Formats: sequence, C-alpha cells, structure tokens
Amino acid sequence: MVAQDFTVDLNKPLVFQVGHLGEAYQEWVHQPIVSKEGPRFFESDFWEFLTLTEWYVIPLIWLPVVFWFILKSIRMDLTIPQVALMMAIGIFTWTLLEYTLHRFLFHIKTKSYWGNTIHYLIHGCHHKHPMDGLRLVFPPAATAILLVPIWNLIIFIATPSTAPAIFGGGLLGYVMYDVTHYYLHHGQPTSEVPKGLKKYHLNHHFRIQDKGFGITSSVWDKAFGTLPPLKLAKKNR
Repeated sequence: MVAQDFTVDLNKPLVFQVGHLGEAYQEWVHQPIVSKEGPRFFESDFWEFLTLTEWYVIPLIWLPVVFWFILKSIRMDLTIPQVALMMAIGIFTWTLLEYTLHRFLFHIKTKSYWGNTIHYLIHGCHHKHPMDGLRLVFPPAATAILLVPIWNLIIFIATPSTAPAIFGGGLLGYVMYDVTHYYLHHGQPTSEVPKGLKKYHLNHHFRIQDKGFGITSSVWDKAFGTLPPLKLAKKNR
C-alpha cells in the first residue's frame, strides 16, 4: 500500500521509506540534496556497512583481477597486440554497457513500493544525494555477483584464449568509469577534457536529468540522440 501524502523523514533510515512515495517518488528523487554527508540507509549496521565504499577500494580490488585475466590470455599464447585488441574490444563494449545501464535501468520510471525501493538502492540515492562520497562507486560485493553472468556470457561467445582478455578489458573499463565518476563529483580538474566531463555530468544531475547518460564520454549520447541541448543549459545558469 502507498501512503497518501507520505513525507520522507531524512533523519531515519531511508531505504524502506521511499517506496511509500508512490508516483511522487520520481519528483522527490530528482530534487538533489547537496551534502557530502550521506543519509543512513538501514537500521542494521551490517547492511549499512555494505552500502559504503571508499573510491580507492575499486582499483585496489579489481585491477589485480584485470591483470590476472590478461596474463591468462597471454599464457594461452595470445600475442601482446592480440591481447591489446581484445582488451580494446572489452573497453569499447563497457562504454556501451555504461550508457545502456544508465539510460534504461538506472533511469527507469517506478511508482510501486518495491520498484521505488530497488531503484533508490541502485541509482536513486545517487541523484538524491549526488555528493555522498561513500555511495558513489559500486560496492565490490554487488560487482562480484554481477561479474559471474557476464563472464559466462563472454566465454560462451568468445574463444578460450580471447575471453579472458575481453573480460579483463571490460573490467578495466568499469574501473576507469567508477574512478572517473568519483572524480567528476569530488575532484577539481584544471585541464579542459576533465573540466568538460565534470560540467557535462553535473549538468545531468542538476539541470537536465533525462539527457547526458554518458559518464566517461558523450559518444553514445551523440550516437543515440540524448545529448543535452546547450541552449537550455545556458538558460538555467
């Protein structure tokens, strides 16, 4: 049941509250609260801990895995150029997956109790609290679970020697994405390219939230017509 005129209490754990918003959830979640201190998600300290991840944990955990998979392909007699090509395919595939997930899953419209609750957990929390530094990168435990079907898919469509390099490239693309995403929110870039990416991404959060789904680049936004209109961005300044 959805409570009528329900108000979220920000001083209490949020996850099991947001579902009660019903159709009002979409408006609520896209009204960001700019604070580096994030809200509490769960009453349980254990489940709360699993939602908190420092950004540097991502490369510390996953880069060794990337190298292991690369070495696996090299040991199967793939040459360095061949490994590099397979990794490039993996990275390229990740960029498309990054865009697709962000556009079609992370921005899915929900209104049911469990729909709102799950959406808040996977992405809504980031739009509501975009500067929460401990919930900007994806928790490693959740990533590990998702990597299992991805690995099984790759070994199904690729050869035994190329699959590890493709998987390693895709995983490297993910690490680059997560670290870049954190930097765009909390870093202070001085060169033009990162400054442009930061402006582009924050525009997605604070101005036009149904456009600009690319994080590491705007290539797929250009390809699929979701590039934010510059004139509208200027009017909102």
